[in-house]
Amino acid sequence: MNREQLFEQIRKKRSFLCVGLDSDILKIPAHLKETSDPIFAFNKEIIDATQDLCVAYKPNLAFYESLGVTGWESLEKTVHYIREKYPEQFIIADAKRGDIGNTSNLYARAFFDRMDFDAVTVAPYMGEDSVKPFMTYLDKWVILLALTSNKGAFDFQFLKNEANGEMLFETVLKTSQQWGDTDNMMYVVGATKAEKLEEIRAIVPDHFLLVPGVGAQGGSLEEVAKYGMNDQCGLLVNSSRGIIYASNDTDFAEKAREAAMDVQVDMEELLLEAELL
Repeated sequence: MNREQLFEQIRKKRSFLCVGLDSDILKIPAHLKETSDPIFAFNKEIIDATQDLCVAYKPNLAFYESLGVTGWESLEKTVHYIREKYPEQFIIADAKRGDIGNTSNLYARAFFDRMDFDAVTVAPYMGEDSVKPFMTYLDKWVILLALTSNKGAFDFQFLKNEANGEMLFETVLKTSQQWGDTDNMMYVVGATKAEKLEEIRAIVPDHFLLVPGVGAQGGSLEEVAKYGMNDQCGLLVNSSRGIIYASNDTDFAEKAREAAMDVQVDMEELLLEAELL
């Protein structure tokens, strides 16, 4: 899926919502724990309930890796289910990988060949040779961590280079554009840093941005759209806990749909205001 195709899905569904499948075995409804694969059973119902309201799903791999082999099996089944039932969905492996080239080659093989994800989140700290192996795959995406929403972001990402006045996240944005283009590279920008989106858009006006932090983490969808939207929307806004844990009872899928619909309605209004529909 290229940038134009992703934008077409946004227009079709009147939404730029990404649902985060942060599926925690300790938080899913109790009745699902009696099934043979509780995590997959949970994901399947969430997906069925929200698929027409979102354009992407983002499993956070930590929630699956923590369960060992069974977690990986649940993840593979989840990706396969989306591919079979809802092939228009964009699927992101929230893996935050970042290692030397040979290791990155194997990570890319795992997520793109073995698992058939559309995109993977990558940490840029080790530089170009840790990122380029992911870009050898046609029609796949790297989503590079640029400016994150956590408290520790201030430890490094805002460090200023006295020689040129750039903060580290700005250097990441500028340098990485030499590695990929607008059809294979996105950037993670936390919603709680929405005031920085205007500066980020000055550097990467045409790239898609994956924006976590809206909802449970307190980010403002309106602020994100105001400063981050471009003429192809250019945003995938992720919500995880606020949707998938809207209820922990047997009505969890129904409540997840209601929560996703609330976000989609707001997104539709923002797309209309921007004259993108």
